Amino acid sequence: MDRDRNLNVWTGSVPIFRSYLYVPGSDPSLINKALKSRADAIVIDLEDAVTNDQKQMARANASALLAESQSKPVLVRINSAESGYWRMDLEAVGHWDPSGIRVPKVESVATVVQVASFLSSLDSGSTPLIPLIESALGVERAFEIASGHHRVIALGMGEADLAADLGTNGSDALNYPRSRCIVAARAAGLAAAIQSVYVNLHDPSGLRSSTEFGRSLGFFGRSAIHPSQIDAINEVFTPSDNEVSSAQEIVSIMGAASSLGSGLGVTQSGEFVDAAILRRARAILSVAQMVENLK
Repeated sequence: MDRDRNLNVWTGSVPIFRSYLYVPGSDPSLINKALKSRADAIVIDLEDAVTNDQKQMARANASALLAESQSKPVLVRINSAESGYWRMDLEAVGHWDPSGIRVPKVESVATVVQVASFLSSLDSGSTPLIPLIESALGVERAFEIASGHHRVIALGMGEADLAADLGTNGSDALNYPRSRCIVAARAAGLAAAIQSVYVNLHDPSGLRSSTEFGRSLGFFGRSAIHPSQIDAINEVFTPSDNEVSSAQEIVSIMGAASSLGSGLGVTQSGEFVDAAILRRARAILSVAQMVENLK
């Protein structure tokens, strides 16, 4: 499926957020706390955080939540296509048009098409899908998955499952799969891939440095498992004042250069500016405006 690959490198053509807070669908009190958190969006989890005997209750809670207007976007992580639960998950939430459906453990386009086709019998046709890459096979097929259906708006990752599949417990060993998914998403014309969770709740400095590294790789936005992680994630994915000021200068310089028939410019600090740098500057300003709109 061909897409516009000239989309904003961070925000694409669809809403995208800095932080996504996972919350178990089986716990109404935690859902209420998540809604009051500073997360840009919450993800009601019907999968790993919910035991089999509580899944029906979690579906009912998610459906009731989506039936009402909420203060922030609500996404849902359904169970995997290999489970016997995903259709029941979609039947419970699909007709409410959630802000997105996260599909775990995706390894093929067939899974995406299967979920999208079933969802089409329930919703208005606007609910986006975010496949989660959590295995070596999923990584190898990342581009096919990213480009396999028009409902797919981004790729996410599940690094715990991926590390287990690869037989590693080292974060550095996942840098190739991370980059592979980031490149696959952009090559397919999607928004930037979403960074996986940071599992150590007692390591705030590690969370920040990991998130900064993720942004430098090309991720935009990160999933979180606790409200205490949100501020650091939001700060890292918010353009700094210096970034915004520099981007504004670049846009101004290139505007003046264009009026003179030139596609090149030089900043006050001596930095050479061309069309590629201009695109990056506009992306930064677009994200800054998105953040401002979230306030």
